[in-house]
Amino acid sequence: MSSAHHIAAGIHNKSGVVMSVTPESAGWTYTSIRVLELAAKESHEFTAGESEWIVLPLSGAARVSCRGETFQLKGRASVFERVSDFAYVPRDAIATVECLGGGRVALLGARAERTLEFRYGSAEDVPVELRGAGSASRQCNNFAAPGAFETDRLIAVEVLVPGGNWASYPPHKHDENRPGEAQLEEIYYFEVRGGANVGTPGPGGYQRVYSSSLERVIDVDVEVKTGDVVLIPFGYHGPTMAAPGYDLYFLNVLAGPVQPRTMAFCDDPAHAWIRGSWVDQAVDPRLPMTSHRGRS
Repeated sequence: MSSAHHIAAGIHNKSGVVMSVTPESAGWTYTSIRVLELAAKESHEFTAGESEWIVLPLSGAARVSCRGETFQLKGRASVFERVSDFAYVPRDAIATVECLGGGRVALLGARAERTLEFRYGSAEDVPVELRGAGSASRQCNNFAAPGAFETDRLIAVEVLVPGGNWASYPPHKHDENRPGEAQLEEIYYFEVRGGANVGTPGPGGYQRVYSSSLERVIDVDVEVKTGDVVLIPFGYHGPTMAAPGYDLYFLNVLAGPVQPRTMAFCDDPAHAWIRGSWVDQAVDPRLPMTSHRGRS
């Protein structure tokens, strides 16, 4: 069931779109996501408009064409199998995405001012970071984080959470422009692996978002499955929980007004002490789960 901040996975329509969030539908200014499910050799053409975009394969390979150039994306069998390559589409461009053997592709967008070049992002160049420790261990693929890949406003990272672990922890927010924090609109897109029956995972994941002030109220505590999205216009978000027996993937798409790009955040003061507890804990040995070479 969908709500104002939790959007359940959609159904394939004629253009292959199974999920779409725009600034207008979310009621904010910058951030978008569109998820495509395309059959073999099926294509999707889109106009970038005022937004810049990253085309990220979730499953399968893809071909992205724009302004007379074409990039072949190797992609991956699934988000749990490999760090993927990707393509950047600038604002005011028209691009076509084709899945060579069928697959699932995410289009990640942010309203932009600068017009950059149509570019290829190599999987080999994606920084892979292990965050946290113990049961708060997770893997972050920082493919479009500040400093990793140039965009105007778009920020995007992938997070892999082994079953039984927590991510986005301690809970944090980035909804104010002040020293040490930046205002960012954020989208979480989820996929789940696991379950008793192979190929029928989830739900298996849980997401918490809650208010940081009395003036702006948000209270989200939802079970998520593959294809679901949670919108975070403001407030503390976390934990993101992978139930035992279910590995969890989530894709963060962020954008905001502050330049240069930053992911600066503020921990919930009630839980900030958690970071200090990691000093004497080891990182979960199941991590890293993937690399550009494939599963670890």
